[in-house]
Amino acid sequence: MKYIILIGDGMGDYPLDALGGQTPLMAAQTPNLDRLAKIGRLGRVTTTPKGMAPGSDVAIMSLLGYNPQGVLTGRGPLEAAALNVPVPPGSLAFRVNLVTLERGATVYMRDHSAGDISNAEAGELIQTLATQLPLGARSLHQGVSYRHLLVWPDAPQGIASIPPHDYRDKAIDGFLNDLQLGPLMDLVKASWPILEASPVNQRRLAQGLPPANSIWLWGQGQAPKIRPYQERWGLTGGTVSAVDIIRGLGLYAGLKPYLTPGATGLLNTNYQGKAETGLQVLKNGDVAVIHLEAPDECSHQGDLKAKIQAIENFDRLIVGPVVEGCQQFGDHRILVACDHFTPISLKTHSADPVPFALYDSQNPANANAEGFSEKSALATGFLVQDGPSLGQLLFGPERSA
Repeated sequence: MKYIILIGDGMGDYPLDALGGQTPLMAAQTPNLDRLAKIGRLGRVTTTPKGMAPGSDVAIMSLLGYNPQGVLTGRGPLEAAALNVPVPPGSLAFRVNLVTLERGATVYMRDHSAGDISNAEAGELIQTLATQLPLGARSLHQGVSYRHLLVWPDAPQGIASIPPHDYRDKAIDGFLNDLQLGPLMDLVKASWPILEASPVNQRRLAQGLPPANSIWLWGQGQAPKIRPYQERWGLTGGTVSAVDIIRGLGLYAGLKPYLTPGATGLLNTNYQGKAETGLQVLKNGDVAVIHLEAPDECSHQGDLKAKIQAIENFDRLIVGPVVEGCQQFGDHRILVACDHFTPISLKTHSADPVPFALYDSQNPANANAEGFSEKSALATGFLVQDGPSLGQLLFGPERSA
C-alpha cells in the first residue's frame, strides 16, 4: 500500500460577498478535488487543538497524524532541523522574518514577507546582519525567501512572541515598546539602520518594491520528541515542500525531504515538479507528503484572485497528475486537505476544522458530495477530532510502543 498526503496550505476560507456567498474553494474550478470527494470519504478534521495557535506547524503536525499539544513548542526548531542547524539544550530556535514596516508617528506591519523577497536578496541581507548585528553568542542562519532562523543560547523563557502575519497592516507600537518583549525588540530595532543602508533595499525602493527594512523574531521553541513513522506504522517516505517548517517536521517524523527545482512557496512555484517529485518519493518509500504554500501566501496578501488561481493550480497540476500517477503503484490511499483556514477577510489563520477527503483504491466510495469544499464537508457530519485519529484512519492501527 502506498500513501499520499496532499496539503493545500490555507485553502480554507469563509463565504465572501465578492463571490456571491461562496468560498474560494467553492468558486475555484477543481474537478480533481471534487472527484476525490465523491469517490472517497469526505469530512472535516480538527487540526488545531484547543488552546493552541492555528499555525502551519500545529496544523500540519496534526495532518501527519500527531497531537502537537504538549509536544510542539514552536516552529523554530522544525526549521532548524530542515537547515541542519543544531539547537543545543537550553537554547531556543526563533523564526526570523524579513518584514516591511512603515515607521512614522505610528509603526505598521505592512508586509510579513517583505514583498516575497527573493532568495538572493535575502541571502545578502542575512549575511550583512550576521556580521553587523550585536548577536553575541546568538547565530543567524539563512533560510528561504523571507524565512530565516536565529539560535539563541540561554534565551529568555516564557516570551509570547508575535506572528507578523497576524498583524499585517496593523499598528505594532505596543509590541515594540512592550517590556516583556524587550529582548526581542532590541534586536529588531538594531536591524533597522543596517537594513536601511543596504544596497538591496535601495534597489528595491528604486524598483517600487517593499523594502525588507526590519527583522521580526517569533515562533521560538525547542526540539519536539515524537515517534517516527517507522516506529508507529512501519512506514518510510518523504516530504515535498518549498518550506523549511514542513521539511523539518518531516525529518522528526522520519520522512526524508525531497527538493524540487523551482519550488518557491509562492504562486509561481513549480507545481508539475512537485507532483513528479512526490511520485518519485513513492518509488523509494511508502508515504509521500506534498505541500503547497501558495494559497496561504495569497490569503495573507488579501489577494482573492490569486488565491483562487493557486487552488486551481493545485487541483490541475498537482492533484490530477498525482491521482493519475498513483495507478502505477497498485493499492494506494490519498488524503487531501488544507491545514487551516486562512480567510481572505482576516489575512491570517483561523482554527476552524478543515475539509479533507480520503480515497482508498481498494474501497472507493460513491458519495453524494457536491464537491470538495468547506460546505460539502460540513454537510457530511463527519468530524475527526484530532491528528492521531486521522493518522489511524489513513494508516491503520499503530504498532505498540
